[in-house]
Amino acid sequence: MKRPGKILAALLAASLCAAGLSGCHGRQEETAEFAVPDEFDTSRNYEITFWAKNDTNKTQTDIYRQAIADFQELYPNITVDLRLYTDYGDIYNDVITNIATDTTPNVCITYPDHIATYLTGENVVVPLDDLMTDETYGLGGSRLLFQSPEQSQIVPQFLDECMIDGHYYALPYMRSTEACYINKDYVEALGYTVPDVLTWDFIWEVSDAAAAKNPDGTFVLNGQDVMIPFIYKSTDNMMIQMLKQQGAGYSTDHGEVEIFNDATEDILYTVAEHTDTGAFSTFKISGYPANFLNAGQCVFAIDSTAGATWMGSDAPLVDIAEEAITQFDTEVRMIPQYDPENPQMISQGPSVCIFNKDDPQEVLASWLFTQYLLTNDVQIAYSETEGYVPVTTAAQESAEYQDYLSRAGEDNNQHYDVKIKAAELLLEHEDDTFVTPVFNGSTSLRDAAGQMIEEVTKSVRRKETVDDTYIQNLYSDVTALYHLNDYNTPSGEKADLGPLPGTAVALIAGIAAVWLLIILYLIREKMKKQRKKQ
Repeated sequence: MKRPGKILAALLAASLCAAGLSGCHGRQEETAEFAVPDEFDTSRNYEITFWAKNDTNKTQTDIYRQAIADFQELYPNITVDLRLYTDYGDIYNDVITNIATDTTPNVCITYPDHIATYLTGENVVVPLDDLMTDETYGLGGSRLLFQSPEQSQIVPQFLDECMIDGHYYALPYMRSTEACYINKDYVEALGYTVPDVLTWDFIWEVSDAAAAKNPDGTFVLNGQDVMIPFIYKSTDNMMIQMLKQQGAGYSTDHGEVEIFNDATEDILYTVAEHTDTGAFSTFKISGYPANFLNAGQCVFAIDSTAGATWMGSDAPLVDIAEEAITQFDTEVRMIPQYDPENPQMISQGPSVCIFNKDDPQEVLASWLFTQYLLTNDVQIAYSETEGYVPVTTAAQESAEYQDYLSRAGEDNNQHYDVKIKAAELLLEHEDDTFVTPVFNGSTSLRDAAGQMIEEVTKSVRRKETVDDTYIQNLYSDVTALYHLNDYNTPSGEKADLGPLPGTAVALIAGIAAVWLLIILYLIREKMKKQRKKQ
């Protein structure tokens, strides 16, 4: 029979252990180096899982499958199992869940913001620094069975997005930015000319004019009952880019929140003003910008360049009935700017990370496949499906890709002119792109940025008053909702933005259970002593 003291000590030890483990939420773990094996063991078979997103685009799915087939011909001892998702958020949630059960995929299409959260676990994501520079199996390595790009051939701005706390944790896969897709006919019907570089003043002025109605309630511009002159797909990007263009604060590299400033307040009042005129709405409130643009119910639709195949009268991908599509000339421009001489636009797009496993050879197999995704054949084929651009100069400058760009407008599928114009927009302005700081919680800050625009837009549509009191209450609400005060210190020691991972929830529940057992045990011992005295 165990002594009461030993039982109590065991319970307390379990509690302290659980508390120590749960305390890792929000804290960046120390970077663990990965020791690259001297040689890849080809005598063994490996099965690696690859989680990817394809936007329900069958062509993209075929490209993934072809890349896997070609890779497996080179490395017949590596089997790649593809799992497809239609949303990056679903990939993120599944990874978080699988971290708790140590069943993460080997290779994953994701975003650096998400990786920063994965890194709060212990040794979850493989740092790629040594793998990238390894002479035999690194980028451009001598023992590779395919032509991998050298590190110098990856566009520096794109590669920099994959660095977190001084280490590379991913390779860029594809890159896009945002573009403004314009119904040129409507702009000219209102008496304006589409400029080479849009300004915010121009957008708001034309959008307000497009909101004019006839006495019967229909809109003057299109004669329809519906017209939303300006629709923005990603309001988080909208806020972030408007702040960047004005040199206003968003966050520091360490994650100190700077978004609650005068420029943000001015942006929100501007959004309120033009929502009130009927000039502005968002994707979350009204629907997909391309649907309104293609139906002749929108003048300016801002969306990713990766969404270009949905934009315009002849778009190869549409979500509305054919008879609802109107004919118009589509122009593609950079997002509106405050200073046309110094444009600023966000760089975005999927990256590829590798999850750590107990077997270094399995990690090396994953690294070989990850590199293969950056070969010219894969990069060019995938970029031609949407308005993405390849992430390597080798692919961008290749004769095949240059031929693709030169054939814009030859057809409305592979060479759809709006799609190629969107890609060229980013290629011409790579040096004008920027990225936001990445840290554990940067996803929540991004969500908060968009949420403020969404809330103001909804409030104006509900005829609520947007004033200083409203703005201050909004700041308080989003701060609480996204836990922004938990990560608002210059030193960056806190990083508790967003919900607790499943591991932390389980551990906290374990702590509660242990303490409950301690209490019950103490009560039981006390009752025993009382019975003995009776």
